[in-house]
Amino acid sequence: MLTLANGIWGARCGKSARRVLLGETRSSDHAYSVRGARESGALRQAPHGLPSSRLVSTILLDEWFETVVKPRLKGEAYEVRFADDFILCFQYREDAEKVLDVLKKRFAKYGLTLHPDKTRLMEFGRKALAQSEKPGGSKPATFDFLGFTHICKRSRKGNFTIHVRTMRKRLRRSLKAMTAWCREHRHDPVDEQQTALNRKLRGHYQYYGRSTNFRSVLEFYERAKRIWQKWLNRRSRGNPLNWSAYEQLLRRHPLLRPRLSRPWPPTPVPVSSL
Repeated sequence: MLTLANGIWGARCGKSARRVLLGETRSSDHAYSVRGARESGALRQAPHGLPSSRLVSTILLDEWFETVVKPRLKGEAYEVRFADDFILCFQYREDAEKVLDVLKKRFAKYGLTLHPDKTRLMEFGRKALAQSEKPGGSKPATFDFLGFTHICKRSRKGNFTIHVRTMRKRLRRSLKAMTAWCREHRHDPVDEQQTALNRKLRGHYQYYGRSTNFRSVLEFYERAKRIWQKWLNRRSRGNPLNWSAYEQLLRRHPLLRPRLSRPWPPTPVPVSSL
């Protein structure tokens, strides 16, 4: 799979990319993709008097890609977009390179540019993973999309799959926000703090609780526990809250344990076995 401007290239990329990037977690195919995004200053403004950025995205990219670009390509191509962020997936590298060149010109026509740091062309998928497993091969490229880092992996059965991890930047940002909240509210009653922290943890689990991301979710939980203990300890006067006392407090006011909001989908039962 190859990624361009928010983009990627490979073969039979549509099912693979859409299932993984839009919420499902298994993938058996590969693709080339184009990863890209408009610069932040232009993201929320509609140029030339258009009514909204959503309409701009639809006219500027969605309709154009479906009606103008895809019929002119050699192989398969698919678009995955959420708001201003998008992935373009291609079967062949030459298609991805061609669209990247045209995409820059199309965005310039509307007074927009592709973000230089978020736009890249990369190979991603089953073939890229197979190449990396050969002697002297390098790790396949990864890309970030919607808060997740997408990684080429093999399942326990040895099949190709795509795993996701919480982006390190997003994890640091979430922990920084947790620290700021605990510092500001450290003098609130403990039961009120527990209720608020559990709401924050629940929201984090609901978004990041993907089946291949449990390790990152667990890391967030463990570090959130330490952050809470640190700021509860700061409010005591001459009576420090050591870890043993904190564990007793957690038994009375437990924090929500990590959980997966979107686990693996159940394996369908073959009709012949019914």
